[in-house]
Amino acid sequence: MSQYNAPLNDMNFLLFNTFKVQDFWQDTPELAESIDVETASAILAESAKVTEEAIAPFSRAADEVGVLFSEGNVTTPDSYKNAYNVVAEGGWIGLAGNPDFGGMGMPKTITAMHEEMMCSADLAFALYPGLTAGACLAINAHASEELKELYLPNMYSGQWTGSMCLTEAHAGTDLGLIKTKAIPQEDGSYDITGSKIFISGGEHDLTENIVHLVLAKLPDAPAGSRGISLFLVPKINIDSQGALTTPNAVSCGSIEHKMGIHTSATCVINFDGAKGYLVGEVNKGLAAMFTMMNYERLLVGLQGLGAAERSYQNAKLYAMDRGQGKGAERMTDKECDPIIVHPDVRRMLLNMRAMNEAARAFGTYVSVQLDISKFSQDKETAKLANAKAQLLTPIAKAFVTDTSLDGCVAGQQVLGGHGYVREWGQEQLVRDCRITQIYEGTNGVQALDLMGRKVAMDGGQTLNLLIDEILEFSLENQSVNGSMMKQLNDSALLLREVTATVLEEAKGDKNAIGAASVDFLHLCGYVFYAYMWAKMVVAVEDESIDEVTTTSKQKTATYFFARVLPRIHSLKLQIESGAELLFDFTADEV
Repeated sequence: MSQYNAPLNDMNFLLFNTFKVQDFWQDTPELAESIDVETASAILAESAKVTEEAIAPFSRAADEVGVLFSEGNVTTPDSYKNAYNVVAEGGWIGLAGNPDFGGMGMPKTITAMHEEMMCSADLAFALYPGLTAGACLAINAHASEELKELYLPNMYSGQWTGSMCLTEAHAGTDLGLIKTKAIPQEDGSYDITGSKIFISGGEHDLTENIVHLVLAKLPDAPAGSRGISLFLVPKINIDSQGALTTPNAVSCGSIEHKMGIHTSATCVINFDGAKGYLVGEVNKGLAAMFTMMNYERLLVGLQGLGAAERSYQNAKLYAMDRGQGKGAERMTDKECDPIIVHPDVRRMLLNMRAMNEAARAFGTYVSVQLDISKFSQDKETAKLANAKAQLLTPIAKAFVTDTSLDGCVAGQQVLGGHGYVREWGQEQLVRDCRITQIYEGTNGVQALDLMGRKVAMDGGQTLNLLIDEILEFSLENQSVNGSMMKQLNDSALLLREVTATVLEEAKGDKNAIGAASVDFLHLCGYVFYAYMWAKMVVAVEDESIDEVTTTSKQKTATYFFARVLPRIHSLKLQIESGAELLFDFTADEV
């Protein structure tokens, strides 16, 4: 019963009115000839058609079947094979790919919108093309020209998929502990031996070949993370012309039985002297893998948003139809009113809407920074945009997914008992969204990355640049909505004050950063969401914006500033309580 309609109006509004990405495209030679407003709108419209018609209607039925494992082989639902063919034939996997090897070369601002639609339609399905696109990023950035020519065209076309093989049973976040070995061979290849766990799309029947990117260590590698190299290991070997030859020594030992994303095959992959090829430099594997991490972690945030958007749509439809009780002010003359009349239902729906639309705007803002860092011809501009993207990525991953799960649970609550039973599809969204807080670096690790690396290591310099940007924006737009801009200004100053407090405490308490990190990340998230809402309110001042959009944005922004943003004050108090309370307990007492 779950339905999905892509929020195209909001996406176009963000791209072309709020952030005016077309101005950057027009001024960037690499993009000017390939993308404009009309082309981008057509791409998004076609993406909406694909996700609404070929993927979303079959998500719940596919979840019921899941993936099946037998004698090393993984079978996906029949609907997945049909949907994958539609996605591959449409060129969607190569949407951001290098045009030299068959990709379309689209900017991240466009691919991010497509990725959100894919994840709303079916988060588990979206992982197969999404991980392939991510693997292509690393190959394109670091592999030899020969490897690019042999592998990228077939991966962009969807004929082959990709996977990332990082985690081992004893090595998750701390990848320096991996034991997978790479032995150099006379022909320049490497024999790869080891076992990887939690490998999404590590084995399946959607394509004829799977290209694994594998982290491993040479025999003489330095200890820890400094000794990790990255290798391309195909499931099926290929010859010098790219034709499939013999099976490689790669096998699937088992698949995981998970809480959610049942139709994403999460595999144990064994490499038994498999033939692999170095990607990038020896002992520089983590650097090569991290080329794609900002993109992949933003994608995980979009996965959360995708689930939360569908949750909101389902819950709103249900609330408009489900009769239960009578409103203080009657909506109908029937025996009961639809539950949309009840204040608590409206509270849940408006929280979901306010957070979803802010998350979409924030994801677009981060995408803009990634595009500027990649395409800008001005080195200083690109460097600044990259610094912003680096700092904002953990927020885009962790804050968006934390609050998106809240949105999925709220949607389930709106449906009540029907949200708990399976046929309405709402409980699937809760289960599927839950993984987004865990993989690609748990949200606690993202918070440590933000506070410990991105903020503390540069003394808060980059964050303060962003705070200055918010302060300048709020001052420049006082005439649009003075009270809202003052509240935005005050929230930015509060963030600056809290940042200085934590950094000062960290000088005398080694646990200060860790104790503050999660609350600090959430504080940043709410402040940046407020900035996004303020930008949208300014954007609707344009007379070309239709009245429905203008009224909707103004009302929802007012709701966010009044009912959601005040959470920053409790977060400030929590952060200022310090680390001592956490360590006042012995390990046994916790």
